[in-house]
Amino acid sequence: MTSTTPAGRAAHPLDLAAPVLVACDIDGTLIRTGHPPTDAVLDAVAKVRAAGHHVVLATGRSLVGALRAAGQLELDDVWIVASNGAVTAHLVDHGYTVHDLQVIEPEPVVRLAEDALPGIRIATEIVGIGYRVNLAFPDGELPGEQHEVRRLSELWAETTPRAALRGSGADRLVPALRALGVTAIPTRPDWVDVTPVGLSKATALDRVRVGLGVEQGATVAIGDGENDLEMLRWASYSAVMGHAPEHVRSAGGDVTGTIDDDGAAAVLLSLLG
Repeated sequence: MTSTTPAGRAAHPLDLAAPVLVACDIDGTLIRTGHPPTDAVLDAVAKVRAAGHHVVLATGRSLVGALRAAGQLELDDVWIVASNGAVTAHLVDHGYTVHDLQVIEPEPVVRLAEDALPGIRIATEIVGIGYRVNLAFPDGELPGEQHEVRRLSELWAETTPRAALRGSGADRLVPALRALGVTAIPTRPDWVDVTPVGLSKATALDRVRVGLGVEQGATVAIGDGENDLEMLRWASYSAVMGHAPEHVRSAGGDVTGTIDDDGAAAVLLSLLG
């Protein structure tokens, strides 16, 4: 692997004469969670878009959280892949349209989690609004409204694109969750994201790519987490943040600077030719 730093630009095989689709993770890539984007990232995103390239936000966040990040990044007329690929939306004129929505039946997930780890926090996404939760999540962990339910059955009253499980040992539930026929991604030892099977950021991004008329060979991905692996492999050129876990950094592509180094900005600027 090669290394990119804010002081230098990565070499890549892209033909920059035509618009490139640039898929960017949000948390840990464009934004340090809980903080606004840096001036360097804002400047790089603006310059890449001004050059005619397509910046697409691809995140594990719910749609409401992704929309908030788009506002922080001063983005409009932008495609968003949210909930690890379960929700695809187009933000334009400060309003949005959901173009694709994939859902799970949350009842088996909720029952399994509660039986295995009584007292675990469980959230089921309400698209564009927030979540239903059995117990309140700490401030800042779930963007949007939290609707605390009185009965667990209210968590599965409707289908949902994403469930979030938070509690000590949550990652140990992953094999059993996957046996239910869902995608389960442990983003940290006490947190698991559950989405429909057979999808990822990559599957949703490829539909966006086709819709935009971008060739597969003109795709870029920047990320830092377990849920970015498929996206990084999908792109014709990928860059991993320098602070990413070792198994993500070794997945292929270049390694850029850390979030503190504005590593994503360095990669974005490399697309200016």
